[in-house]
Amino acid sequence: MIGGKPLFGQFDGPVASLGLDSFSATTDMDKPASWPHRYFGYKQFEFIAIHTPAYLIGIALADIRYLGSGFCYVFDKGRNRLHETHWLRPPGSYALGPSPVSATSEMAGVRIHRHDGGWAVALNLLLDGLPLVADITLEALPLSLPMAMCSPTGYSGWTYTQKHNALSVKGTLCVNHEPQPLSRALAGYDFSAGFMRRETSWRWASINAMVDGRRLGMNLAAGVNETGSSENVLWLDGVRRHLGPVHFDFNRSAANGGSWRIWSERGELDLTFTPRGCRSEKLNLWLLKSNFRQYLGHFSGWVRELDGSQLRLEAVWGLTEDHFAKW
Repeated sequence: MIGGKPLFGQFDGPVASLGLDSFSATTDMDKPASWPHRYFGYKQFEFIAIHTPAYLIGIALADIRYLGSGFCYVFDKGRNRLHETHWLRPPGSYALGPSPVSATSEMAGVRIHRHDGGWAVALNLLLDGLPLVADITLEALPLSLPMAMCSPTGYSGWTYTQKHNALSVKGTLCVNHEPQPLSRALAGYDFSAGFMRRETSWRWASINAMVDGRRLGMNLAAGVNETGSSENVLWLDGVRRHLGPVHFDFNRSAANGGSWRIWSERGELDLTFTPRGCRSEKLNLWLLKSNFRQYLGHFSGWVRELDGSQLRLEAVWGLTEDHFAKW
């Protein structure tokens, strides 16, 4: 914050403090915002995806002020089976630390601890009868930078987003009492917070994979951060490259999600996504609405490298998401 106003744009590293106390929040009529307006206007989300040879694991925590929500799933790639659990928690029964660099977030059996920019995750959960226990850290390659940006949102709000993909996973992870090998596991995280639109929606795609012996991470999105710059990023062997806007073409009403096409007008990428599973949830409450679908499946196509060559993807595991929210 500078003079009570957010600093917009892309940053070379994570931001230690969002400066929430110094933000000069205003109403749509340019009046100073009341305490309830400030408090209930702030939202925060955290998501972690872990890819192992056998499983794809997703962990999400959200503070939307009226309540806390979260979920965790384990998708068995070989059996095409999803095990999941989810929570709704009243205020005071959970905590999401507001710093992307040094803070702790806890809900149910999930603890996410950030220290000097590093992320550690502890899990002790039961998902449809399947035990999931973990004590892991997510580690970037030397000198690899996250995507960190702040963009204007709506008339007077802002959104800070920080993401880093293709991170190695160290520690212990047990699924159904079976230790999982982590030498080939990769992960990505998402920290998003700010004063967002009362009604919003987004499309999102995320990849953490080895492709032709190279460590590839990708974050693609549309719907929140497109004012001035985008959050679209490619990581190849830890090197971060910003990408331009992308289009998401899919049929929301198609059975089993249908296939997606994600492409760039600048000729930076053209991907097809084929779902293999889905974690979905619909809430239609008095103040809140959420229509959420997160698909797990395969990406095929290409992304252009800096030298102009195309890096081909063939049935690479990853995620897409389609979400409408009113809060």
